[in-house]
Amino acid sequence: MAVAWCLGYLLRFNLEIPSHYTTAMWSYLVLVVPVQGAIFHYFGLYRGIWRFASIPDLRRIAMATATAALAVPVVLFMTSRLDEVPRSVLILDPILLFLIMGGSRFIYRAWKDGMLFSTRQLNAQPVIVLGGGGAAALLLRDLVGNPQWRAVAVLDDDRSKAGLRLLNVPVLGALDSIKAHAERLSVEHAIVAMPTASVAERRRAMELAVDAGLRVLVLPAMSDVLAGKVSVSQVRNVELEDLLGRDTVQLDDAGLSLLFAGQTVLVSGAGGSIGSELCRQIARYKPARIVFYELSEFALYRIEQEFNTQFPEVEAIYIVGDVKDEALLERTFADYRPAVVFHAAAYKHVPLMEKQNAWQAVRNNVQGTLRLARAAVKYGAREFVLISTDKAVNPTNVMGATKRLAEKVCQAVQADAEQTRFVMVRFGNVLGSSGSVIPKFREQIAAGGPVTVTHTEITRYFMLIPEACQLVLQAGLQANEGSERGRVFVLDMGEPVRIYDLARDMIRLSGYTEDEIRIEVTGLRPGEKLYEELLADSEQTLPTPHPKLRVACPEQTPDAAWLGALEQWLAQPLSNEDETKRHLQRLIPEYAPAAH
Repeated sequence: MAVAWCLGYLLRFNLEIPSHYTTAMWSYLVLVVPVQGAIFHYFGLYRGIWRFASIPDLRRIAMATATAALAVPVVLFMTSRLDEVPRSVLILDPILLFLIMGGSRFIYRAWKDGMLFSTRQLNAQPVIVLGGGGAAALLLRDLVGNPQWRAVAVLDDDRSKAGLRLLNVPVLGALDSIKAHAERLSVEHAIVAMPTASVAERRRAMELAVDAGLRVLVLPAMSDVLAGKVSVSQVRNVELEDLLGRDTVQLDDAGLSLLFAGQTVLVSGAGGSIGSELCRQIARYKPARIVFYELSEFALYRIEQEFNTQFPEVEAIYIVGDVKDEALLERTFADYRPAVVFHAAAYKHVPLMEKQNAWQAVRNNVQGTLRLARAAVKYGAREFVLISTDKAVNPTNVMGATKRLAEKVCQAVQADAEQTRFVMVRFGNVLGSSGSVIPKFREQIAAGGPVTVTHTEITRYFMLIPEACQLVLQAGLQANEGSERGRVFVLDMGEPVRIYDLARDMIRLSGYTEDEIRIEVTGLRPGEKLYEELLADSEQTLPTPHPKLRVACPEQTPDAAWLGALEQWLAQPLSNEDETKRHLQRLIPEYAPAAH
């Protein structure tokens, strides 16, 4: 404050201050400095952290100096000294104050951030940033002084940005020019900074970078950045989920809150990939309690540890139990009276269930469903949701046939259930679930290959685990609000993906070529289809209010006689593979065991 006041006099008199003005300059500091100091203290200028000075700090300095510019003449006027101060000094003083206070803060921040001079980036790897929006600006600001990465170019499809500079980094052109710029600038890495773009746009950017031979990185989730868990510059490798990702599911949060809030919810198979994610999604809607019913002790332990940390407010009951254990189901339902039941427990590995384990697949997937469904009806559950699969459509394997049989069991039980509403939700593969192809490919690539694919033309539907579970919840809500009793809901799975292309993408995303890690075609496994279907030949679907859900038109509902005959078969202690498959064909006429 004293320096600005004196500089104002020096500038006013061209560095030669008359002697009587020199005396006045020093004597008036006794008034000016306390007045300005009080104002600056009021505006909080002494509480700012210079290391993080930003636009809000500059705005606060401007407001404080403007207030001081009005207050100082008023004080001088009240002390009858205003006539002794040159008017230009009263104008120069706040301007100089603003420049000194603002400039000192930003010079200090620039020095700490390495913008003035830093040796930390001399060995940093050059990188091209894809996207020129707000997220890219955050990234570039965070990369200043970063010892690992040095942004050398920005690419964006917005032509109006071409030739401009974003935080002193040139915007060189559109995304499809990445290969030429990467070769010219000797760049080996690209960072995709487009979190608000559509999935298709982000996928295109990643594929262009991969095709250019670059290692692709993406920003961490913006929710984690805003929560302070990570910084923007903590980029991560692109996962296959980023390429196959789909647009966000729009959920009816109000309806789901009504469905779950204050209710007891039971999830069978709660330690599995689908069951555990269902529990996480349900916990958001403040249920009275969640009953975790899981056969694997280790899986139940893991989800217990997670919920104790992440959802301590949710009352959780952890039961190590088998869905075939009728006595334990009776006691569990009698003790907790769940209003909503999600049945995710199942044997799902196709080749493993195809031969020696065929009868175990029938008992677990069919008998387990029947016993859980009957317990739900007996103890007044409002809704029962069965997690089914696209492999239940025109099944060619035991696993798919047992899941189709489980759907029919629910329809048969629904016929005599007045209070309980049954709904089946059918979808394809989920990325990253236990036993799925993605973790297997990752292990094979880490081991140096080869990556094994059963057939060059085999295709599968894929979706992310959170999306699948969100749509399961939405289907449960649709059934609860509508007249769909014993109906099969079919999820919008998008377009099927060729597994061979999936393997190639994973190899490239891991930074290898197909010459370094080869793909080996091993032949179709027992019970495996070339392609999956979401509807049987005799089924048609009707739309629902949710764009990603359709409901299959009902076929002929199994009657009590059919269910009685099924129970007699399930009462057998053991059945060999051939007998099991023959009986499944009698119960599911569309089941045709695959012969490769």
